[in-house]
Amino acid sequence: MIVRARAPLRLGLAGGGTDVSPYCDVYGGHVMNVTIDRYAYAIVGGREGNDCLFQALDVGHEEIHRCSHTVDTSGPLKLLKGVYARVSQDFLDGSQPPLSVKTFSDAPPGSGLGSSSTMVVALVQAFTEYFSLPLGEYEVAHLAYDIERKDLGLAGGKQDQYAAAFGGFNFMEFYAHNRVIVNPLRVKDWVWAELEASLVLYFTGVSRASADIIDQQSRNIGENNQGSIDAMHRLKLEAVQMKECILKGNLRGLERTLQAGWIAKKQTATCITNALIEEVETVAFENGARAAKVSGAGGGGFMMFICSPEERIGLTRALVARGGSVLDFHFTQQGATSWRVS
Repeated sequence: MIVRARAPLRLGLAGGGTDVSPYCDVYGGHVMNVTIDRYAYAIVGGREGNDCLFQALDVGHEEIHRCSHTVDTSGPLKLLKGVYARVSQDFLDGSQPPLSVKTFSDAPPGSGLGSSSTMVVALVQAFTEYFSLPLGEYEVAHLAYDIERKDLGLAGGKQDQYAAAFGGFNFMEFYAHNRVIVNPLRVKDWVWAELEASLVLYFTGVSRASADIIDQQSRNIGENNQGSIDAMHRLKLEAVQMKECILKGNLRGLERTLQAGWIAKKQTATCITNALIEEVETVAFENGARAAKVSGAGGGGFMMFICSPEERIGLTRALVARGGSVLDFHFTQQGATSWRVS
């Protein structure tokens, strides 16, 4: 039997960063995001013998692990091995069955679309299906967060895992002691279509390590940097405003909120923006963009712009002309899913 799973990548619309400790533990965090039809995939199947095969198909990495040995969760395949080790420990009484575990993604690491965390969710979903584990969306997301942040020691927040597990437009609340509330939004069809037609998603061509940016944000909060804390408070408030704009179909208000959130985001850490990002933003506003922000922690990856649908072609041409690429996408309602292939 082979199990396949996929989990959707997400666009962070507002509040990103307020889902990261220690801010969310002290003040509570609010995030507004939406998933798109670009995915991280995981494939789990049985294997003869006494070893496991781990493969990241899109980047060409491969490792063999002897099932009788402790799993080494370091290296480029740490996400795959980390999920395997945790599932073996928590659900299989420590036994390590011989398996083939493979992954690939529609977006590169460091894209700002939550690709690493989404991959962990896809892996957890695949193992949940393969071993018939009693895990729902909240449990899948929390386990993925625990593996990535605690077992593997990778810095980051919580929104990516919950977005990937639930799918759709969600307003999320994050509190101390890992308490998370996901509020799915019922978005009117015309708002869904208009926003989809108005967003341009542009890849700068530069991947970045979000952990460095997140570490700086966390240090600023831990050291009571008031400027950074005030900026985070504004990000949190703008997530609430973004939710209201989307539910009411106030697209002009949505544009203002997105832009205000980007301005506040740049004040939470010094490395969120750079000369490349500022240059791309200038080109975008000269060619019809009404609002802009980087998706994810910042520093590179994907940028998103809101424009009138009539301006979309011209904006796209201008962005492509300066380098990089534009990604076509649609919003998706479905979260992580898995299926069996005989």
